[in-house]
Amino acid sequence: MDIFKPIQTLADLITYDWLSIRSQYWGDALDFFIYDIIKIGLLLVVINYVMAITRYYFPIDKIRDILSKRDWYGFDYLLAALLGVITPFCSCSSIPLFIGFVSAGIPLGVTFAFLIASPLVNEASLFIFPAIFGLKLTIAYNLVGIAIAMLAGMIINRLKMDKHVNPEFLKFKTRNEAIKENQGQEAPWQKKLIIWWQDGINISKSIFLYVLLGVGLGALIHGFVPKDFAETYLAVSGWWSVPLATLLGAPFYANSVSVIPVIEALTGKGIPLGTALAFMTATVTLSVPGILILKKAMNWKLLSAFIITTFVGILIIGYFFNFFP
Repeated sequence: MDIFKPIQTLADLITYDWLSIRSQYWGDALDFFIYDIIKIGLLLVVINYVMAITRYYFPIDKIRDILSKRDWYGFDYLLAALLGVITPFCSCSSIPLFIGFVSAGIPLGVTFAFLIASPLVNEASLFIFPAIFGLKLTIAYNLVGIAIAMLAGMIINRLKMDKHVNPEFLKFKTRNEAIKENQGQEAPWQKKLIIWWQDGINISKSIFLYVLLGVGLGALIHGFVPKDFAETYLAVSGWWSVPLATLLGAPFYANSVSVIPVIEALTGKGIPLGTALAFMTATVTLSVPGILILKKAMNWKLLSAFIITTFVGILIIGYFFNFFP
């Protein structure tokens, strides 16, 4: 079930009926832009509002201390990666939830495990992969994908880079602060609703310009880059094919559902499976639009660490499935 189908219907209506766009390129680009702006905008508002309520009531300091100081033996990273598996989001759509986790004080490495797993291992790899590539490959891809997300999160955590998160996303009003402002009494519901709305909308507003830039770039790529672009440049052999596929996939922006038919076509034309999967995973986890949005939430040092660890993880996936098909 596609929960975003009504938004797609509205985007189609605006593009092709109301605006009467007849150009295939401009039509595809505008339709893509309208759909993703509405979808991500709604996700931003809803997720940030929910996270504002969560931050208000939950003992965030205690949760942070538990996750940070207690030895979970990697189980917290596994939980974050599994949460990413069951959330039907592309990279740009999962970023609002990632920001909510960071602003709530959840350890950075754990949130990165979610951020990587959400687009990489999702409903497409669970339900569409078996019909195309078989159950054995599906299980292998999902296990490797979850392992990559966990490993990347652990590396980010080891680097101790929490200070490189934009401090704007760490400012919020807690229940204790609201009680203090209300002369020691529990704040009335009307005031709570205003507090939650202000916390949520402030984060949404601060990042929305980057959403516009990222989705706009993704729309242009989606509308104007030929669909056989990847096929043309990936029809090479050699160790460099996997890094090349990863670099070619990064400028694109798509979720795994839409890119899987491309992967099927690539493998059908003899391109090695690992090379094709490297292209797909780069498209859904390292897309330039997603990177632009993430830049608002962190500085270049942390963003570079995310890009490098994810890039290396994609190479591992590519080489793994090329050498062990």
